[in-house]
Amino acid sequence: MQVTLENYQQLDFAKQDNLLPAIVQHAYTGTVLMQGYMNTDALHQTLGQQLVTFYSRSKQRLWCKGESSGNTLRLVSMHSDCDADSLLVLAVPAGPTCHLGSESCFSSAGFSEQPTLSQLMRVVQQRVANADSKSYTEQLLAAGTKRAAQKVGEEGVEVALAAATGDHDELLNESADLLYHLLVVLHSEGHELADVLQVLAQRRR
Repeated sequence: MQVTLENYQQLDFAKQDNLLPAIVQHAYTGTVLMQGYMNTDALHQTLGQQLVTFYSRSKQRLWCKGESSGNTLRLVSMHSDCDADSLLVLAVPAGPTCHLGSESCFSSAGFSEQPTLSQLMRVVQQRVANADSKSYTEQLLAAGTKRAAQKVGEEGVEVALAAATGDHDELLNESADLLYHLLVVLHSEGHELADVLQVLAQRRR
């Protein structure tokens, strides 16, 4: 169920010493960001202030994520599992979630290398940050948004031609190229993949 201030009493806090594990997931990209614990006060503050708040077992107090770093988690919605003893929190992060500076507390090498669009967006950003002159991404961005946009148009035509001719291998390859160049254009114009996914989420609602 979606958890609200009107129905939170249905949660089974008593089962685990009045604390429920809370998994935080990026509301638009699906990336698992972190895990913490909530008691009823943390849940109330999260729903009331729309900022994800946990009960810190080490500090023995409520802890609003980002209260010192500014890397807060803006609540989108909260849901319980089938046993009502675990929470899934959908949120939008303001900056990196992990205290080590990464997007997710689960950003181990194997996890971060999953071939998702979100990770591909991170790769585009890293290429620019490293300013490697040998990087195609860096060279494309250095040429300006118009050049990257031109590539989107070219790849879009290639996708359409592959689909029209029934060339399935070419369709998949050109689609991958199109998605990559689209991410480069978004980054060039100062946008994230999450911004596009947010638009799609708003349209669905």
